[in-house]
Parts: sequence; structure tokens; C-alpha cells
Amino acid sequence: MQRVTLVRYVVKQERLAENEKLARAVFTELRAEAPRHMAYALFKRDAEFVHLFVNTRLDDSDALTTLPSFRAYAKDVNDRCESPVEVTRLGLDLLESFGFPDA
Repeated sequence: MQRVTLVRYVVKQERLAENEKLARAVFTELRAEAPRHMAYALFKRDAEFVHLFVNTRLDDSDALTTLPSFRAYAKDVNDRCESPVEVTRLGLDLLESFGFPDA
């Protein structure tokens, strides 16, 4: 079973730059660490952010959530947001994929 996580939130206007800086630091660390069997993307429209995480091997998010940069990002994310963060986690069996590394 694989892990798919979708996270959605709207950031307070005065904390947009801070949130974006913290989120980009995660991608910098991911590029340096190059964990296998996972994909992670960040989308933004105005103050709304959407994160998509996929582990193509296990129902686990440790490859992302144990990174120091991710811990720094997650530490006070709710304080940066207009309302509570919406998280959807799914444990699924991967049927087919395109564009995911080592799927």
C-alpha cells in the first residue's frame, strides 16, 4: 500500500513570504537528499497553498516529514494560516503511474 497526502490551506497575507520561504527550503533539502520512491509538489494561487505528497512504495511519509526543513515548516504552520490546515491522507494500492520516480 502506498501513501497519498493532500494538504490545503490559506496563509495570512502578512505571512505569505515566510510560508513560501519555509516551503522552498523543503524542496532545497529534498533535491540534496534525493529520497527514492516519492514525489512531492507545491502549488500556489494567491494565498492558497496545496501540497501533494506520494510515496510510491510504502504507506509512510517519513522521507519527507523527518527532514529538518520540513519540521521547521510544519512547526507553526497553523499560526501562519487563516484557518486550520486541511489534510487528506489515503493509503492506496498504486495501479499505474506516469512521471513518478521509481514507481
